Formats: sequence, C-alpha cells, structure tokens
Amino acid sequence: MPGQHSQPTLLYHLYCGVTSIVAPFAWRVVRKKLEAAKVPAERQRERLGHASLPRPNGRLIWFHAASVGESLSVLSLITKMGERLPDAEFLITSGTPTSALLIEKRMPPRTRHQYPPLDSADSVRRFLNHWRPDAGIFVESEIWPRLIVESSKRGIALALLNARMSKKSVNGWKKHPQTSSFILAQFRLFLTQNSNTAANLISIGAATDRVQSGTNLKSLSDPLPVDQASLTDIRRQISDRPVWITSSTHAGEEEYVLDAHKELLKRWPDLLLLLIPRHPERRDEISELIRKLGFSYSLRTAKEAISTDTQVYVADTLGETGTWYALCPIVFLGGSLKEIGGHNPFEPAQAGAAIITGPGFFNFAETFASLISFGGALEVKTSLDLSHAVAKWLGDPSALADAQAAAQSCVNTQKSQLNSILDSLCKALNLESSGPAVVSNSEFSGKRGD
Repeated sequence: MPGQHSQPTLLYHLYCGVTSIVAPFAWRVVRKKLEAAKVPAERQRERLGHASLPRPNGRLIWFHAASVGESLSVLSLITKMGERLPDAEFLITSGTPTSALLIEKRMPPRTRHQYPPLDSADSVRRFLNHWRPDAGIFVESEIWPRLIVESSKRGIALALLNARMSKKSVNGWKKHPQTSSFILAQFRLFLTQNSNTAANLISIGAATDRVQSGTNLKSLSDPLPVDQASLTDIRRQISDRPVWITSSTHAGEEEYVLDAHKELLKRWPDLLLLLIPRHPERRDEISELIRKLGFSYSLRTAKEAISTDTQVYVADTLGETGTWYALCPIVFLGGSLKEIGGHNPFEPAQAGAAIITGPGFFNFAETFASLISFGGALEVKTSLDLSHAVAKWLGDPSALADAQAAAQSCVNTQKSQLNSILDSLCKALNLESSGPAVVSNSEFSGKRGD
C-alpha cells in the first residue's frame, strides 16, 4: 500500500490555484443552470457559501451528496441516526435542483438542505465559517479536495460513505499517488459499496484500517412514497389493461423501448407503456420521438387522461415514481442500455416489481449480479430482447410472481445492515461520546454566511 502522505502536495496547491482562477466562470455556469430551474436568487448564492438558513444550536452532522440518488439514499440513515442521537441536528447538501426538491418532500426530522459551496477558497471558507459542522459524511464519489482538506483542518471528523469508484477514476488517482494519499488521509472512515471498491481505495492510498467493505446504502432506503389518490385515479383510467413500465430512461434509450413496445402490441393490442424519463425536461424531445414513431400518447404534466387509445403515458413529473411502481410489477430500468451505469434497482424491488436491465449497470454491478442470479431481474441487450423479457412475464403470471418474490428477497437480505453502518459511523466519527458544540444564539440567529 502507498504510504500515507500527510502534507499538501504540489498538485494539490496547483488545483487550489486553478480553482481560484476559474471560480468566477464556474459560478456563471452554475448560476445559469439554477436560474433555468427557477431556483431563487438567495438559494443560488448558497453555491458561493452564503447560507440561506441560520445554523442550529448544538451538534451538527453534515451529509454531502451529489444528486438525486445519492441524496435520497441517506435519508433513512439520517432518520435512524437522529433517533440514536437525539441532541444532533443535520445538514444535507446536494448540487442539483431536482435533488433539493425531492429532499424537501422527504426531509427527516431536525434536517435542513443547502446547495454545496463551489470548491474555491472564499466559497468553502464562508460555508464552513457559518455551518461549523462537527462531522462531515461525503456520499459515494463526492471528492472535492479543497472542501475536504479545509474541513479536516478545522477538526471536522470526515467519512466517505457508500463509496464507489469507476475504473477510470482509480487509474487517474494512481497516476498521482502522493496527492491521492494526502486527500484520502483526511477521512477517518471509508464505508464502501463492495469489496472491489475497498481494494481500489487501498490501492490508491487509503489506510487499510480505515476501509470497511459494506453494502449499497440504496438498498437500505425506505420505499418510495405513494400518492394513494393519484394511484386510484390512474388505476381507474387504465382499467384492466396490461401495463409495463420503463423508468429513468436517458436519451438514446427511448428508441429501444418504443421498438420493443411496438413488437409487444402485436400480441397485446391494448398494452400500455408507462414511460418515466430520468430527466422530465426532455418531455418535448420524447414527445416528438413518440409522434414520429406513430404512437398515441398522453402527457402527465399536461393533465391528459389515459384513454383507451393511449399507447404510451409519459410520466414527466418528479416525486411520483413510487406511485407509478405501485401500478405495475414489470419495470425496465434505464441508464443501462447506454454506458451510464444503471439506476437503483432497490426502489422497484421494494415496490414489489420484477426488474429488467440493459448490460450497462456497472454502478450497481454486485446488486444486479445477485438479482439476476436469484431470478429477480433479467438482462437484455436489444429491443427484441426487451420485448421478449416483457412478454415472458406478461404471458406467464406464475413466472412473474416468482421473479417478484426473488427481487423482494434480495432487498430483505440487505435491511439488517443499516444498524451496522450506523455503528461504524458513530465509532469512527466519535458521534456518541462527543458533547454538542456550543453555538451562541446571538451569533447565528437570523444571520447568513458572510
């Protein structure tokens, strides 16, 4: 194992210099994206480290995630940690407006959300001066060198949770062993999704005694919420028609899905496809493709009903995926027919669905390996494969029921590990023995970051 390098390297100093120079340009790009998503100006400035909320009194535990999947995966853990640490308050930071909206809907007790600071000197300083967290838990692959190093300098206990690393990322860090060793030395604990990531972290400089191989945190999340009124209404509109779902599809995948649906309609003329795009803002692009291929369709955001003629229902909303999964036990998960890495199979499995995936599920490799081997998921490569997989379960209710049970069993085997993760975090970050931080009411009440 490379030796632990505890001093900043020339490459780290170079990174800090470059980020200071490019920070104004990065801010312009970020601000435009937030403006396009109609994020209020005050909240946009959170990316510069200007807090829009006061710091709560007492001990503050900070979780930092990238976007939707990573953010939602820690909500159950925060809830459980809050029960175990009744004096603790929580901050969760994530970078996308979509994640912010979904977190707001499912916020655990004593938790607040902010956008994270850009990884530049002034933004990081403002953020840390205001929030002063006692512990920081970074999720998956959120490695921001300056934010991590400056947090560690201030005595903030750090962990990397649900860690995963792509092969490309590992190879990149291996080219700079002293710098990778220096960055990783700032963490007291690494909890990885699998043994492969654990080995990769050690190979690029993480201390062996700080690395623990665990499970994918997304398998431990609570089931997605279901709106019973919407569920009842959509079921009424669908009536007794057969249905299948494609969820979290990306550009270039809908063509495969619609080709498969065209093939399936030959056998089930009244079959309905419920299409949930990963990014709802692509609705116009998807609608044009559906029209071009000759399907009749309805759009959720346009409040268009599902008629007997509707062949495709585009669920172009946020926060309703749990309701859609409750409608149908057959789910194809996108992000897998292209080299995207796949998406969380635990959500449909928890809802009682059998799962179909393309081959590009490398972000969930061990999870899908288990699901496929147990019979809870099928892997497809072409649109014809996809139509055959859906037809297999549509045409054989007994086989579908077996697949549903197998998927549910895979989820259940993971559930007991949440307490183990919590134990590891509390021990490594000294969360149970350390007293609450002393924060003056007058210092933080009603104030934003400087």
